[in-house]
Amino acid sequence: MEKIDYSKIEGLKIIAKNIRLSVIEMLYHAKSGHTAGSLDLVDILTILYFHTLRHKPTNPYWEDRDRLILSCGHTCPVLYATLAYAGYLPKEELLSLRKFGSRLQGHPHREYLDILETSSGPLGSGLSQAVGMAIVDKIYNESKRRFYAILSDGEFDEGNTWEALMLASKEKLSNLIIIVDRNYIQIGGNTEEIMPLSDLKDKIKSFNCFVLEVDGHNFFELDEAFNEAIENKNSPTVIIANTISAKGVKEWENDYHWHGKAPNKDEAKMALKEINNS
Repeated sequence: MEKIDYSKIEGLKIIAKNIRLSVIEMLYHAKSGHTAGSLDLVDILTILYFHTLRHKPTNPYWEDRDRLILSCGHTCPVLYATLAYAGYLPKEELLSLRKFGSRLQGHPHREYLDILETSSGPLGSGLSQAVGMAIVDKIYNESKRRFYAILSDGEFDEGNTWEALMLASKEKLSNLIIIVDRNYIQIGGNTEEIMPLSDLKDKIKSFNCFVLEVDGHNFFELDEAFNEAIENKNSPTVIIANTISAKGVKEWENDYHWHGKAPNKDEAKMALKEINNS
């Protein structure tokens, strides 16, 4: 994959800013949803859909496309907004988030929106789904497609996440790239207070995975990590992306209370102004 340059990064920053604005508007109009993770994943989803992934918005069912599995389904506002800016959805549809009958359910649901690769919501399930897909592809195909699984750090409280890592390592799934949103919060508080993950990098390394650690808001670091992951032919790659929860709104950043909270009118107005002025 071609390495990113400064001019491309300036374009990605503009896209990311617009996606953050849309996420705030979506959550405000929905009057419910998950703010912190949706905002801190913006930069990761932006570089994936506008630089890294092999995909075709004009042909969303293209057989050789890369697959993206959002395991932390509660952060779906950022996925929906990114898909809209990439050309998969009308942008005006974003304000239907969580409305009765909307395609944009509060957690990703393929029966409503079939361009999604999976339905998700129960935390800890997404990696197992991605591992299964990657195994089948390895057995039956010789394609260049890859499987990108995005997990929250809180999902490592779930035993089946570690079981999936063991299987991925055993099967040497070099077509699997796992991105961990390491924002240190979950719905009840700080991850290290609820269920300490300690040195997550060393723990995952012990499962015989190739592990990289980056700033999840730095496009250069993210690009370099994705390139290294693509070059790795011996094992699954895990990219631990250190992020700031609710990135972009200083008043909300690193505050676990925003994990599952939507902004009210005044909060949304403040956040939109802050992001616009950034």
